[in-house]
Parts: sequence; C-alpha cells; structure tokens
Amino acid sequence: MFLIAGLGNPGQEYQKTRHNIGFMVLDNLASTEGFSFEENRPFKAHIAKVNLHGQSVLVLKPQTYMNLSGQAVAGAANFYKIPPQNILVICDDLSLDLGTLRLRQKGSSGGQKGLENIITLLGTDNVLRLRLGIGPRPEFIDARNYVLGKFPKAQEEILNSAIDKACKAINKLLKEGFTPAQQFANTK
Repeated sequence: MFLIAGLGNPGQEYQKTRHNIGFMVLDNLASTEGFSFEENRPFKAHIAKVNLHGQSVLVLKPQTYMNLSGQAVAGAANFYKIPPQNILVICDDLSLDLGTLRLRQKGSSGGQKGLENIITLLGTDNVLRLRLGIGPRPEFIDARNYVLGKFPKAQEEILNSAIDKACKAINKLLKEGFTPAQQFANTK
C-alpha cells in the first residue's frame, strides 16, 4: 500500500495559498481520477482509499496545521503498516522557482516544517517527497507571509501546469516506479 500526503493548512482562509500547493495537487488528482475525500478524525485528515494503476493507495490531506502534518501521516502509516519508503509527501518549496518540481527518495526537510514534522514522527528521512517550487520570494517579504500569500493571477498558468505535471509524476510513480517518475518530474 502507498500513502500519498499532500501538505497544506486547513481552513478557507488558506485555500489557494502557496503553502497549500500539496492540497491543490491532491484535489486535482481526485478530480482527474474520480475520487473524493472523507473526513477521518482519528487521523486528523481528509482521506480517500483508492486503487490507482493497480496499487492500493491512501490519499491524505492532513487537517492539522502545516507544522503538525506528521501527526496525520505517521498515524495513518502506523495504522495501515505502510513502510516509510511507500510514503510520498507533496509540499511547497521556497528555494525552487515556480513551476519547478523535484522528486527525491530521501533527505532533509530543506526547512519545510510539515515535512520536518513527518520525518521527526516517522523517525526516518527515508520518505519520498515531491517538492513544487513556489519561489523566488521577493526580498522585502518575509518567508511566513510569502508562503501564506495567494498566487497572483499572472502565475496561474505556470501553477496549473506544475500541478498537472505533479499529478502525471504521481501516476508515473505508481505505474512505472521511482526512476521514471523522477526523470519525468525533475526535467524542466
């Protein structure tokens, strides 16, 4: 079984913010693959149990705030006995330009607090991560205000293209494995 977690903050006020790009990817995936999310209070998440490309997949949007995303991810992973290497975390990355994707098998959180909490609570950095660039951040805006800001209209086309590419990378990961998915995702 795979667990795919898209990170974001719950609540209307955070919809369409840069920090919620993980939610946006999963909402797009749900729309194209024809599934919907249900509230799961024990996991503190909205979840969907689906079969995608012959794989059993738990799709999860944590409903804690970003910095506590590990509560939902680790709770679901422990309950379903999903090994860390079968967990894909989708999150924003300030250090990547808007439209750039990076798929990696393991490594540090790179300062992304939700991913950091997941690594801490799972006790390993051996989790797949698909980072979507939201940068560059203008020098006059602090990081917190930038990630909690909404994408301007002028960036919608690049944003939608990146979300679409992320969904294709997820499908490629499930169908063909990590290396073809990484080559696809990481190519400009």
